[in-house]
Amino acid sequence: MDDAVLPGIPSPGAATEWALPLVTFAATAFGVLVAGITVTAAFLLPGDGPSVSAYGWMLLRRTAWPALGWAVSALALVVLTVSDVLAVPVGRLTSPSVVSFAFSVNQGQALLLQAALALVVAVLCRAGVSRRLAFAVAVLASAAVLPPAFTGHAASAGNHQIAVTSLAVHVLAASLWVGGLAGMLAVRRVRRFAETAARYSRLALGCFVATALSGVANAAVRLGELPALWTTRYGVLVLMKVLALVAVGLIGAWHRSRTLPLLAGGQPRAFLRLAVGELVVLGAAAGLAVALSRSPTPVVVDEPDPLVELLGFPMPAPPTALRMLGDPLPDLFFLTLVAAGIGFYLAGVWRLRREGHAWPVSRTASWVGGMLVLGAITGLGVARYAYVLFSAHMVQHMVLSMVVPILLVGGAPVTLALRALRRPRDPQVRGAREWLMLALHSRFARLLSHPVVALAVYVASLYGLYFGGLLGTLMRYHLGHLAMLTHFVLAGCLLFWVLIGVDPGRRRVHPALLTLVHFLAMVAHAFFGFVLLQATTVIGQDWYTAVHPPWASSLMADQRLGAGLAWAFGELPAAAIMLLLVRQWIRSDEREQARLDRAADRAEATGEEDDLARYNAFLAAAAARGTSGSSSATNEDEAPQTGRK
Repeated sequence: MDDAVLPGIPSPGAATEWALPLVTFAATAFGVLVAGITVTAAFLLPGDGPSVSAYGWMLLRRTAWPALGWAVSALALVVLTVSDVLAVPVGRLTSPSVVSFAFSVNQGQALLLQAALALVVAVLCRAGVSRRLAFAVAVLASAAVLPPAFTGHAASAGNHQIAVTSLAVHVLAASLWVGGLAGMLAVRRVRRFAETAARYSRLALGCFVATALSGVANAAVRLGELPALWTTRYGVLVLMKVLALVAVGLIGAWHRSRTLPLLAGGQPRAFLRLAVGELVVLGAAAGLAVALSRSPTPVVVDEPDPLVELLGFPMPAPPTALRMLGDPLPDLFFLTLVAAGIGFYLAGVWRLRREGHAWPVSRTASWVGGMLVLGAITGLGVARYAYVLFSAHMVQHMVLSMVVPILLVGGAPVTLALRALRRPRDPQVRGAREWLMLALHSRFARLLSHPVVALAVYVASLYGLYFGGLLGTLMRYHLGHLAMLTHFVLAGCLLFWVLIGVDPGRRRVHPALLTLVHFLAMVAHAFFGFVLLQATTVIGQDWYTAVHPPWASSLMADQRLGAGLAWAFGELPAAAIMLLLVRQWIRSDEREQARLDRAADRAEATGEEDDLARYNAFLAAAAARGTSGSSSATNEDEAPQTGRK
């Protein structure tokens, strides 16, 4: 294919054509460095009590400048992208066109958000030395690399349930991998560097696997067919990137088998030689990634279907039981979540049993069952119909907010993690267990675990989504849709963890109060269904009008069906939780009575009064004083009367 500009086709000018890929590469490089180095400072380096170490402080302060360069590059990309899209040189662009692109177009919004996050990271890098601040900076920097992944080829391609998520995972994993390596080079003189390098090696291995798998999934969506891998320019670039990835993987394997022992033996230069070579190959891979972002994909549609661009798939056929369960729509985000959740949980159980500790089979079954239900409701045919039918969406909502959380909470994952995770050898290093403990004992967790707060989050999200006008907006964007479904699960897990959870971190509340809170949740849920059933306006009308199937009933009829399902669906899980709470209430009273009986028996055997006996004696004394006082008052009243007679 000839890439030369055809006569009569407008061009943005040589400046834009040269500057756009260079600034894109600069923004990518800055983002990779900032994300990887902040993660190194927060998680890989040993600390100094509640503060980061001297090397960690140095890394954070030096990272402020790359973060600032990242913000400037992202803003420059806004201007250059407008020039490229409108085919107008930068010098002739008008301010309204740039502002409109930045605030109204998805790609501009993503770049503007990335610039804002990078600027916040630059400020926070110099705001303090606490480990919690370093944690927040690392999380923000990692999040800042993601917004552009939700626009471009992936967001506009069909089946973006896989394309968008796989690209986001690919970008994040590659950024932490490459940036972490740069961070390790900067701190190679830190004490006990061999242990720090070993922690990075484990991170790099996970990032390599995530990068490879997500890259394969993303390339499969964009290439469309296997021959396009070697017959198109895009496919050739993909092959070159695969070769670079394989080369880095081999270097990493050599690093793990040869370099780590040399580091432990006191030869720090071994890591320097290997890391420089690995960075060169990874830099070439990053350049290929920029070239891929500027290359058209082989999948070309002559007449794009607006519905496919909106949904990511064609309009489904009328629903049947077989299609609801047998016409899958896999979403890579939830598939990864389910696979990782089951894998890590079973690995924890295996570690406990290998060390001779028992773990209830019922908890394992509950967790695995919850994960499988989560994967089914977000990846089978019901997920496809949940995009176009309010009633199917409501079924998905009820399962995600009630059934899945009850099963997941029953698995006690926090208890398993605290028992299975190992402490780092260096006491100044915070591993996963230490961060989990800090989260459980934080003020934020203390606030969320209050029954009234958990109830408020659950109810407010229910009413706010459907009566606050948020449903249509969240359904329109893939990231918004993922955030909505994830929130359903998290809000349900929070409420049921407070009500029936066994994991540590929740408040100790009497079962009577928990029963009342659950009763209020049932009332709020039933009232929601009643109000929705009586509603005269369509919820999310802009979205459901655009995707309404020709074979479906009217929007209002489908909404009323969904309202009826919401009203009736929650009765069985709610009744089961109510019975469980009442049972806990009865058992709590029985345990308290048994404690009092044991205290009384112990007091009788030793001749000492117990608390109950002292309390009864206090009541008897108070009654005696009251009787004596009444008798005295009566005598005083009668004496004057006798004298008058």
